[in-house]
Amino acid sequence: MAQGTHQIQSQQQVQTLSPQQILVVKLLELPAVELEDRIRAEILENPALEEGESDSSAEDSLDKNGLDDDSFSDSNEDYSLGDYLTDDDIPDYKLQESSRSKEERAEDIPFSEVTSFYEILKEQLGELNLTEHQLELAEYLIGSLDDDGLLRKSLYNISDELAIYGGIDASEKELESVLNIIQDFDPAGIGARNLQECLLIQIKRKEDSCTKQNEINIIEKCYEEFTRKHWDKIMQRLNLSEEDFQEALQEITKLNPRPGSSMGEAIGRNMQQIVPDFIVDTFDDGAIILNLNNRNVPELRMNRNFMDMLDEHNRNKQNQSKDSKNAMLFLKQKIDAAQGFIEAVKQRQNTLITTMQAIIDVQRPFFLEGDESLLKPMILKDIADRTGLDISTISRVSNSKYVQTNFGIFSLKFFFGEGFTTEDGGEMSSREIRRILKEHIDNEDKKKPLTDDELTEILKKEGFPIARRTVAKYRQQMNIPVARLRK
Repeated sequence: MAQGTHQIQSQQQVQTLSPQQILVVKLLELPAVELEDRIRAEILENPALEEGESDSSAEDSLDKNGLDDDSFSDSNEDYSLGDYLTDDDIPDYKLQESSRSKEERAEDIPFSEVTSFYEILKEQLGELNLTEHQLELAEYLIGSLDDDGLLRKSLYNISDELAIYGGIDASEKELESVLNIIQDFDPAGIGARNLQECLLIQIKRKEDSCTKQNEINIIEKCYEEFTRKHWDKIMQRLNLSEEDFQEALQEITKLNPRPGSSMGEAIGRNMQQIVPDFIVDTFDDGAIILNLNNRNVPELRMNRNFMDMLDEHNRNKQNQSKDSKNAMLFLKQKIDAAQGFIEAVKQRQNTLITTMQAIIDVQRPFFLEGDESLLKPMILKDIADRTGLDISTISRVSNSKYVQTNFGIFSLKFFFGEGFTTEDGGEMSSREIRRILKEHIDNEDKKKPLTDDELTEILKKEGFPIARRTVAKYRQQMNIPVARLRK
């Protein structure tokens, strides 16, 4: 051994997931429609599994053959799943249905088979060699694009959302780096943060031409004049002849200010109808009834013929040939896999119900009244503490799941949000702060609009000690311009 080289032996305890636990988590991630597809694929793949109500005699036979439920029992242990699985973040928009009655059920809500905008961009994402962390950020950014294909949210706000909803720590610099990757996707202009950036991305993607640099200069250096059609000012500032300017302008007008629209119906995320995973009915007496929407999800049971064949092999153990033993091994493997899948589906249902019930318990006033201002501050950890489940499990349940209520259909992410402690020790959600902020802006003197500093002082006097930066963030989230543009 070379001098100065030391070999150190250390013992480290590493907790890994069994194939059964990985299956449970994979099923947990799936929304109702995808679960149905997954179950039907499993039925086709495993002849020991079939559709139908469970057969108690088949379960008795399993017990006799040593294939009992103990090996598939639910586990309350916390596992770190990051090394095994990745989240599929879906944009946290909601579909409001103000006129839906309690009698209308989820089966009346069809699901659009159109490939989503999100899925098309994710296919391009899959062609890249990204780290798991980059992939998480990229999927969330894609899910945050609007129907024009632009990113209207600030990276600061997205960083906050990732921390609240996914427990993911991401700086604005990291997000910008990943956004630059998305901006290389097709069609050109996707992922731009405003129209100016959208046009510049498209121009720079074009092949070199005699007008390309002039196009870049017009949009990059004279964008304000361009939007106001001050052509003379642009020509003077850039020292362009009228002929050169007109040629460049003609090329610019060919660009697409809404690159997402070039995907046609595929972008229709807002037109896509959602099949809710949960149905919550609220009644006048204050009762709240929660059900899983399993209308199209087939019930599963063990195949009786397979069980009979296993019994036959067990009765003739003494006189079995090598081929018979191999056949018995095959039978046991398929039966083992079938029972494991059935138990995984049951565990998924139990976990979903437990999580959704905890959300209802915390947000009960909202489910009774439908008033968004009644939503309480709630983060993933709050639900994890209530249910005894791991935060990563709550995150997976909240991802891509929807609940039908008397007041519309909502993403589960809708119910999570940060909160503030008021001066008197009370707790208030950020939604309520935004409502109060909007009221002050709506009632301001339009000749002398309130600045962010003035709004901050007003809120502090009312017992809400929040920073000016937070006031500005909430104003931007509500698409309210700065004071000078509200005159």
